[in-house]
Amino acid sequence: MGAPNIESKNTRLILFYASCFAVITNAFSFSIRAGILPQLGEELNLSGEELGYINSMWFLGFPISMIIGGLVYNKIGGKLIMQFAFFAHTIGIIMTIYSGSYAGLLISTLLIGFGNGCTEAACNPMIADSYKGNTIIKMMNRFHMWFPGGIVIGALISKFMTDGGFGWQSQIWILLVPTLIYAYLFYGKPWPEAKTKEEASLSYNFKAMGTPLFIFMLICMSLTAASEFGPQQWVGLILARSGAEPMLILALVTGLMAVVRYFGGAVVKKLDQTGVFLAASILTLLGIFLFSTQTGGMAYVAAIIYAFGIAYFWPNMLGFVAEKIPKSGAIGLSVIGSVGMVAGSFFQPIIGAWIDSNRSIAKAKGITGDELELVAGQATMQNMTIFPAILIVLFIILFIWVKKIKQSQ
Repeated sequence: MGAPNIESKNTRLILFYASCFAVITNAFSFSIRAGILPQLGEELNLSGEELGYINSMWFLGFPISMIIGGLVYNKIGGKLIMQFAFFAHTIGIIMTIYSGSYAGLLISTLLIGFGNGCTEAACNPMIADSYKGNTIIKMMNRFHMWFPGGIVIGALISKFMTDGGFGWQSQIWILLVPTLIYAYLFYGKPWPEAKTKEEASLSYNFKAMGTPLFIFMLICMSLTAASEFGPQQWVGLILARSGAEPMLILALVTGLMAVVRYFGGAVVKKLDQTGVFLAASILTLLGIFLFSTQTGGMAYVAAIIYAFGIAYFWPNMLGFVAEKIPKSGAIGLSVIGSVGMVAGSFFQPIIGAWIDSNRSIAKAKGITGDELELVAGQATMQNMTIFPAILIVLFIILFIWVKKIKQSQ
């Protein structure tokens, strides 16, 4: 499956760059697919519900393949998992273009979701095994910067192609560009092995995953995911009447996340992971609160603060597990990521119910029209402040917990 370790710095970098192009493929599949939904619905005569089910396949395939990939990582190696990711991405992309049917789009989107999950299952432990100490955190942040960064790039590509009269099939072909690049970069490269025998043993992995610290991090991961995906998924509906442009808000948030994550390693080195988590929770709470109270230009200020908060959650949660709970191995990283993805989906109907409830309350007060949507949307944002508020408490506990662990060592 590869050399016992990777001595060549050049090889490590090539593997890392390949991983970045793989996650760009994931991001393009998210943003370009979102951009072509109106064309898909019109050309194939699909209802909103059917389009929703097609999108759900992306979220379904991701955690399934991520968990399975984590379970088999030690047996078959990350290289084979990435080969399956390439197969799933390529077949899924081609099927999307040529299926021409609702059922075909369901299957093709599920395959792309499988490819996305395999990318995370293979690349996260590969980065953890290739680097040491704070460098793991730095590289995790730079790896995960390409998901929001790829979303911005993909969204712009989709917009320009749509405005230029290109069909949705032409846009889907774009997904093959980063797919072929990562396949070329990975080809023939040795894959790093686990640093210790314990990290390569599922029995040791599961034992580490049964510890209080890992279980605590699962709870934190679910709430960081809710804090990140909740407001972003509903920003269009909630801010549509606020005087700000919702899609510009989304682009601002994801663009800033990419930039902030690039410097994540240096920030973590200064504040330590627990300090970063606590600061990120406070900024996220402030950002969501401002979304719930401000309109017009101030909504963009809220977006900036919010982006600085959520940017440090996902990659540093993975980095924390890789560094502080290394015996959880590849499956530990896959489980923590999958919990985040599932939680992001789990809270969506809850947030939707909050919107319905707040709309009813506003109607009962005699509020109508655009003001009704604005009041209901801002009230829902206030509801969502509960996620980062709980995280502040949890990360204070984690800060004290990790400090005691360090003192006892």
